[in-house]
Amino acid sequence: MSVPDYMQCAEDHQTLLVVVQPVGIVSEENFFKIYKRISSVSQISVRDSQRVLCIRYRHHYPPENNEWGDFQTHRKVVGLITITDCFSAKDWPQTFEKFHVQKEIYGSTLYDSRLFVFGLQGETTEQPRTDVAFYPNYEDCQTVEKRIEDFIESLFIVLESKRLDRATDKSGDKIPLLCVPFEKKDFVGLDTDSRHYKKRCQGRMRKHVGDLCLQAGMLQDSLVHYHMSVELLRSVNDFLWLGAALEGLCSASVIYHYPGGTGGKTGARRFQSSSLPAEAANRHRPGAQEVLIDPGALTTNGINPDTSAEIGRAKNCLSPEDIIDKYKEAISYYSKLSEEEKIQRYSILSELYELIGFHRKSAFFKRVAAMQCVAPSISEPGWRACYKLLLETLPGYSLSLDPEDFSKGTHRGWAAVQMRLLHELVYASRRMGNPALSVRHLSFLLQTMLDFLSDQEKKDVTQSLENYTCKCPGTMELLTLPGGPTLPPVPFTKLPIVRRVKLLNLPASLRPQKMKSLLGQNMSTKSPFIYSPIIAHNRGEERNKKIDFQWVQGDVCEVQLMVYNPMPFELRVENMGLLTSGVEFESLPAALSLPAESGLYPVTLVGVPQTTGTITVNGYHTTVFGVFSDCLLDNLPGVKTSGSTVEVIPALPRLQISTSLPRSAHSLQPSSGDETSTNVSVQLYNGETQQLVIKLENIGMEPLEKLEVTSKILTTKDSDESVREGPEACICLSYLPVTVFASPRREMLPKFRFWLSLPHCVLPWASYLTSPGLFFFCKITLITAISSEGCYEN
Repeated sequence: MSVPDYMQCAEDHQTLLVVVQPVGIVSEENFFKIYKRISSVSQISVRDSQRVLCIRYRHHYPPENNEWGDFQTHRKVVGLITITDCFSAKDWPQTFEKFHVQKEIYGSTLYDSRLFVFGLQGETTEQPRTDVAFYPNYEDCQTVEKRIEDFIESLFIVLESKRLDRATDKSGDKIPLLCVPFEKKDFVGLDTDSRHYKKRCQGRMRKHVGDLCLQAGMLQDSLVHYHMSVELLRSVNDFLWLGAALEGLCSASVIYHYPGGTGGKTGARRFQSSSLPAEAANRHRPGAQEVLIDPGALTTNGINPDTSAEIGRAKNCLSPEDIIDKYKEAISYYSKLSEEEKIQRYSILSELYELIGFHRKSAFFKRVAAMQCVAPSISEPGWRACYKLLLETLPGYSLSLDPEDFSKGTHRGWAAVQMRLLHELVYASRRMGNPALSVRHLSFLLQTMLDFLSDQEKKDVTQSLENYTCKCPGTMELLTLPGGPTLPPVPFTKLPIVRRVKLLNLPASLRPQKMKSLLGQNMSTKSPFIYSPIIAHNRGEERNKKIDFQWVQGDVCEVQLMVYNPMPFELRVENMGLLTSGVEFESLPAALSLPAESGLYPVTLVGVPQTTGTITVNGYHTTVFGVFSDCLLDNLPGVKTSGSTVEVIPALPRLQISTSLPRSAHSLQPSSGDETSTNVSVQLYNGETQQLVIKLENIGMEPLEKLEVTSKILTTKDSDESVREGPEACICLSYLPVTVFASPRREMLPKFRFWLSLPHCVLPWASYLTSPGLFFFCKITLITAISSEGCYEN
């Protein structure tokens, strides 16, 4: 396979290629010192002629390119110069043998070669040789440039003889068919006597002679040969060689119009040809191409060495405008290039556009190169190379594989192109045999491009994702891409969309109540200072996130989410639970099904804190379409929350109260939100005494450390002012207040007996029926944790 040289210019078509290489061990400094002097002789005037010969030097050149020497003569090595160190006469035979081995590499195309030997002295150096030059050291070598000039003249002699030999071929109609490497097997068994075959041979030979004329400094002759070659090759549809003939015609026209060169700075390339007239700079006239070829000027074999008649008929070479058009036409005919060369060509084009700042154009050609890697004509498609090239196109299309980049503002780039590129990444990764990458790219497509997908596209993408996740579920792990970089996880924060997060307080019967400290003040002892502006500022920030109620260790806690289903079909969310930090927390996953475009829908997630401390609700986790996601609140845009941090206090005992009296059907006194009340009813006559038994039972898992029982008598009066107020009922407690310590868990506490009685008094019957109601209020406090901020009661 040839290696294209994309750094060539049009002027290189008129140069002879000479390779300069070291033989044996030569220091890099010494080699390039001589190489610089050799390459300074880049053009010489031919003796007894007005022509100029141009040389192109390379210190490294792939030998495979020599096989394309007949296709374009400037691509083959015609000269070889080797540099070596030899300090002993006994090493000379081995050194000279290495020189011959080096010549064999380019032997099929070499015109001549030279060996420069440094360090050898004695009888060996005194023997006259044309192909070897001896120098005592790298400083005492004044004749290097003169020997190079002689070497170039010898190359010209061989070149001129080949040009004349090709142009004056006397073999009748049997002109050899020049071929490129991959064509040799295609022309086996062809009819060599057909008119089509003869025209093909004539056209290719004309093109080849045009190359030799251009290298020999005969610019006008080369233009004529290229024109005639184009006509012959076009008539037989020989498109590959037609493209080469057009490229040669364009190159000769560029040299004709720009004798100073096109290689950059002024004087960087100045291959001046004295055969050009002085008015060359004034030839930029549009519509300059008009070629009339006299068929009678051709010999029987199609080659005539005398091109003076055609030169007179060629009014001009291509105009600058026509040069561009013919270059484009030549590129279109190069369809017979190997797939590898096409990939490299598109990759180089991408790099060139990147250098001039055309990033999207660069990405386009990089993507074309990626598709070329898996062209149908390739027996073994390179899906890994395709995937790698597709990844390199992402910056040009303003696309990043990090989902966080899409939550920072408005969408950048063309969404339609980005979605197509993501689909290609999914398909390439699947053909690579990496389903995890396919799931990750498809998840990224669904998450970031959801707003640009139609309803049908949403259904198709989710169906494909479910098919992939049946074999390889999506995870939150980092994926390592081929080549080293990692692919971040893609949480489904839009499936469903969360609009509000609220931490819920415990039920009233389970809420802990803060008790006053012994000093009677709920005062923090974290700081000894009365006031500090820094502490006050920090506490203000904490209040913005920390909630003013507490959760209890071991009790079920709830968080409410308001969610929305943006999909046009029912969304099934599995394994939805809370993500927390700070304390050990057991999340109880839930499963839900949201109707299509449901609007805001309340979802309650629950869990049980296992330890005490400060717990922070960081987010939630879901499993949607087989993809597991960890969704953090900080990454959710537009989410409203009243706080995400709450304090978890130690577990409390749970006290169950029962009485010996029947429950009341009506609530005689409304209970406050901080209290739990049980209403019982009793009917007492004047002077009657009734015993009330209150039974307390610890039904929780924690021991009861301290129990305080207090009582209070409340009375009510009828709204009728005409009725006299009766005497207050009295209560007799067997022992109040009572304190019980260290009661075991799940055991019966002592029973408390109370006597309710009404004093003997004379009341009207009517008044008795409307006598004041009697309320007995018993407050029971359980103390399980005592800290610097006081203790909690329940």
